[in-house]
Amino acid sequence: MVSMRRTLLLFLAALFVGWCPSAYSQSSSPAGLPSKPASDPISKKDADAEMGLQKAIADAGNDRAALVRNLKNYLLQFPDAPRKAAVHRALVEACQQLRDSACALEYAERLIAVHPDDSEMMMLAVNLLEKQGDGASLARAAGYVGRVLDRVEKTSPDERPARSSLVEWQGHQNQLRSGLYYLLGQIEVAEKNNTAAAKDLQTSYSIRANAAAAELLGEVAEKRNDTSTAIEDYLLAFVLPEAGLTEKLDRHEVRMKLGNVWRKVYGTENGLGAQILATYDHLAGPAAMANPGARNKDAKDLFAFVVRKLDGSSMALAPLKGKVVVLSFWATWCDPCRELEPLFNQVAKNFAEDKDAVFLATNTDEDESLVAPFLSREKWDAPMIFADGLDDFMSVTTLPTVLILDRSGKIVYRTGGLAEGFPEALTVAVRAALSSAK
Repeated sequence: MVSMRRTLLLFLAALFVGWCPSAYSQSSSPAGLPSKPASDPISKKDADAEMGLQKAIADAGNDRAALVRNLKNYLLQFPDAPRKAAVHRALVEACQQLRDSACALEYAERLIAVHPDDSEMMMLAVNLLEKQGDGASLARAAGYVGRVLDRVEKTSPDERPARSSLVEWQGHQNQLRSGLYYLLGQIEVAEKNNTAAAKDLQTSYSIRANAAAAELLGEVAEKRNDTSTAIEDYLLAFVLPEAGLTEKLDRHEVRMKLGNVWRKVYGTENGLGAQILATYDHLAGPAAMANPGARNKDAKDLFAFVVRKLDGSSMALAPLKGKVVVLSFWATWCDPCRELEPLFNQVAKNFAEDKDAVFLATNTDEDESLVAPFLSREKWDAPMIFADGLDDFMSVTTLPTVLILDRSGKIVYRTGGLAEGFPEALTVAVRAALSSAK
């Protein structure tokens, strides 16, 4: 479990570096301190502090133990040094190199006090606190994880790195959230707070199905003597791919845990193999159906389609025959869609009283888990459905695309992209379709 935890923390740290740009990206001196631009105007007091810092570094040479001593003395001499935070960071790094965990933790927490949004340093502190393992340390570790998680969950797509697409950013956000909830659950297991642990581990699993959370959920269920749940969780942990939070899942260990609980219930391992295969088939089934081509593949016209609403419930399009249907095809990663959809929504509201006009915002995302959070932020209120093959059937190859189908299902209006005057043009086209003979 220790190796898994270390791998998880490294994994999360890598995500923070790549997707949560740090404020400490300046070029550094050999001691890990950012170089100070020579042109910066500084006061006499600050100049003395800077000279003292350079002397502390120079006197230490390549001796990390001497560097730690010198920097500690420097902070005593210059407690309000302009670059105190950078010195704290250098001390954390040097103490880690000396394998002095207590020293590294002390200055990590001092740095967090100065920069409370430094997620990378908080994750390092979590690792050091978990190693201490006492109740107070675990409580502090859980507090840091909670603060990082709150920051991640409040991050807006507008804050993503310019080089990343919305889909890539959302995928990494989900990895971070799943990993942080798993780490929080792990700490709560160590605190023997199994109720909170089960809740957070289940959240981790719901964000991204992962074997690590499933295994720990199995352990929590086993401690509660809930053997049926433990079997279900261990089965998931055994069947799911290892790639995810830790990359170090011990499948043999999971197999032993699963076999042990199965024998407790049934007295033998008879039937376990069949149950493993059934679990695998169950997990593979939804993945196969996630392919839009697997849905409505035999549909010959629009009104033969059965699509899904945002809540997962089915919606047959057959009752729409005889109405004018307006479809706007979009995806969360499509920037022009974000401009067009609010206009589409407004046109839809203008026809809200006309029961013969049906407007459907039709999502085409491959990763459907992105859709609900996106809509919650954007607050679009046009009726929403998943394409479920409609995009292929209608030969939609670019986004956004808006279609109007007359009462017989024939396309009478089609536009791609967002053109000037779109709301007015769409309104005119809808009215023309409505005025056609029934």
